[in-house]
Amino acid sequence: ARVAAPGNPSGQSVRDSLVVAKRNLIRMSRIPEMIIFGLIQPIMFVVLFSYVFGGSMNIGGTTDSSVYREFLMAGIFAQTVTFATAGAGAGIADDMHKGLIDRFRSLPMARGAVLTGRTLADLVQTALTLFVLAMVALLVGWRTHTSFGEVLGAFGLLLLLGYAFTWVGALIGLSVRTPEAATSGGLIWLFPVTFISNAFVDSSRMTPWLRHVADWNPFSATVQACRELFGNPGVSPSDAWPMQHPVWASLIYSILIIVAFRTLAVRKYRSATA
Repeated sequence: ARVAAPGNPSGQSVRDSLVVAKRNLIRMSRIPEMIIFGLIQPIMFVVLFSYVFGGSMNIGGTTDSSVYREFLMAGIFAQTVTFATAGAGAGIADDMHKGLIDRFRSLPMARGAVLTGRTLADLVQTALTLFVLAMVALLVGWRTHTSFGEVLGAFGLLLLLGYAFTWVGALIGLSVRTPEAATSGGLIWLFPVTFISNAFVDSSRMTPWLRHVADWNPFSATVQACRELFGNPGVSPSDAWPMQHPVWASLIYSILIIVAFRTLAVRKYRSATA
């Protein structure tokens, strides 16, 4: 039996995580329909929301569809990265179902590396999806009005949010018995999170209690931060702290989600494979 060489545990964990991430990226490249279908849905959302609802949405006192398209895109970007949760959960549940996790257990590798590698691979796929989606958004009239650095910062916040939510998906994938259940469980709670927010409508038009929920929604903080960094139209002013300081709120929310759900997911992984 091969015995792991003694060394820095943190360094070994990083190496093992990168190996697992590479394995998942190779697997994704051999199943191109996974990437293609992942791209079709957000592109459909862009086209449908832009042209079907664009002329009927009042943003900043105008129903100009071009204004709504710029308002919309931050929400579509954020929705796309959070919907990667379902894929992360289904992938981990599939590995558990096929017994692949048991094979990993027999290797001298860091226990958390399996989950970290999976989430890193999902992050790469999410970045590719965002790039393609941004190209489509430019074609339908979306524009940014700030510096290149601020635009990169906005996409960085989106990727951080997406990475945080993949840990939620990892926990779901470890908690169910089949990939189908992981897909359903990964999507059902995302719809209220994304729609009770400022992603697609101005939250000031919601009832007071619903607007309060939307303003404190972590998803809304990232959407609002991206609008500020893109220079796109935003929602009406709100006294809620996340809406007053959306960039900081987005960072804090995402980091807290990563810390909390990574801890729970690794603990669940250890107990599930004990």
